[in-house]
Amino acid sequence: MTLKDKIIKSLIDTKKVRKEDIEDAMILQKRKGISLEKALVEKGLIKEKDLLVLLVRELNIPFINLSKYKIDPSLQEIIPERVARQYQIVPLSLLDQNLTVAVSDPLNVFMVDDLKNITGLEVEIVMSTHDEIMKVIDAYYGVNTDSTSVTDISKDIDVENFEIVSEQDGGEDLDSSVDESEKAPIIRMVNLIVKEAIKQRASDIHMEPKLSSMKVRYRIDGVLNQILEIPKENMNAVIVRIKIMSRLDITLAHVPQDGRFKLKIANKEVDFRVSVLPTTFGEKIVMRVLDKGSLSVGLPGLGFNEQALEILEAATVKPFGMMLVTGPTGSGKSTTLYSLISKLNTIDKNVITVEDPVEYLIEGLTQIQARPEIGLSFAEGLRAILRQSPDVVMVGEIRDGITADIAIKASLTGQLVFSTLHTNDAASALTRLVDMDVEPFLVASSLFLISAQRLCRRICTKCKEPIKTPNQLLDDMGVKLPAGAEFFMGKGCDHCRQTGYQGRMGITELLEVDDDIRTLLLRGESSDTIKEYARKEKGMRTLFEDAMDKCLSGLTSLDEVLRVTASD
Repeated sequence: MTLKDKIIKSLIDTKKVRKEDIEDAMILQKRKGISLEKALVEKGLIKEKDLLVLLVRELNIPFINLSKYKIDPSLQEIIPERVARQYQIVPLSLLDQNLTVAVSDPLNVFMVDDLKNITGLEVEIVMSTHDEIMKVIDAYYGVNTDSTSVTDISKDIDVENFEIVSEQDGGEDLDSSVDESEKAPIIRMVNLIVKEAIKQRASDIHMEPKLSSMKVRYRIDGVLNQILEIPKENMNAVIVRIKIMSRLDITLAHVPQDGRFKLKIANKEVDFRVSVLPTTFGEKIVMRVLDKGSLSVGLPGLGFNEQALEILEAATVKPFGMMLVTGPTGSGKSTTLYSLISKLNTIDKNVITVEDPVEYLIEGLTQIQARPEIGLSFAEGLRAILRQSPDVVMVGEIRDGITADIAIKASLTGQLVFSTLHTNDAASALTRLVDMDVEPFLVASSLFLISAQRLCRRICTKCKEPIKTPNQLLDDMGVKLPAGAEFFMGKGCDHCRQTGYQGRMGITELLEVDDDIRTLLLRGESSDTIKEYARKEKGMRTLFEDAMDKCLSGLTSLDEVLRVTASD
């Protein structure tokens, strides 16, 4: 009788579980690729503590409480982190040629043999609980407790829940990395990385190769968080898997590539824009998560105040002219533009966009991907668009004077034009266009609205609490508070992953270009002069003022206001 059979017999004899329960657990064991003991615990047929007592008695293996055990840090050199996580073990002591390790699955006979081959030592085992072992591994190897091992992140994925809507077929001459990429563990790993990103509301997935592994980070609410590290031996297979999904050339490893793929998860389609960049240690992959659901919330869902919403709504009913959205990368410019364009996407209007890249694929729009390498620049694409009798035109970004000149002239000849520009505030967009050699009178005649934008994080409503008013800091900044003003901060909880923030909202600075602003521009006034005039005479709310309003309303923190409006 094998040890496994002996354990099963003991479980049935002691009436801990029934024979039928064992059979059910064995089905789960095969489906998930886990041990029978773990399957029994997962199905709730036996408590882990009771199972450990049985194993200790039947196998005569000592049990140890790891929380009270001090581990020698030098043993990290003998058992690397990858091996510790793979087998879920903790090295405890080394005496002569005998290495003692704590395990949660003593019936894994391959583990002991592998450890002997890896270390060249005799291996003795003691038992502890799975949770205790994983907790010690995180602390012992200095890993951020927010991170997740590849083993943990891939164990619960169900491949059947994913449907790849578009995927390139592999060729017949695929190398070993391609073969490896088609194996179930690699598919599970990639699928769960993607699924978890959507679950955690990540906007980007960063997969960065290092000397010995590949680091995976999510950008959540504008801030990067490390999630896990992929072992080096799996790195190439993961890269190839993503390339196949994105219709990229798997034979090219030394040139940048861009692609996209779409996944259907629980009847919801999510687009992913993929960028591959060759680096010193391999190819770095960044996947932008493009959830069309974020566009359906409309302008109110973006967090703009009522005054800003009225001005933006009015922009969509203009018969012609030009509106610009400005701000740095990642400030939500594209989302704002798409939300505006979606309101104009009706059967009676011809709406055409030229973008690089096309982020959201929206039915009803004619969308053009700019490709400068073949001569299809923004300027050339815009020229072609104007021959298609458009009513509304969206130019992804104004990067040069030629594009600016064509866009502005189009707005003066009957088209409603939307575009973006990289400037720090709204007034700077006016002088930036003049710096691009666009005639000031053309700028003044065409522009009717400029929206400078940032995204700031919302305080988590689950752990929100008032804090002491930082009067000295506010005095130094010259900020005068209304009576009874309060500041809030999120102290951190499981709901917000201990960050204190959950979600983001837009803050804006809207400059309406009227006759007075046009006069200042034509007189050659600086952007600072125009901004100050608009603030004092026109009541324009600056980015800082809008952010402070949201801070005093308890929506965001003062730290977040200072972070996103530092240049204002």
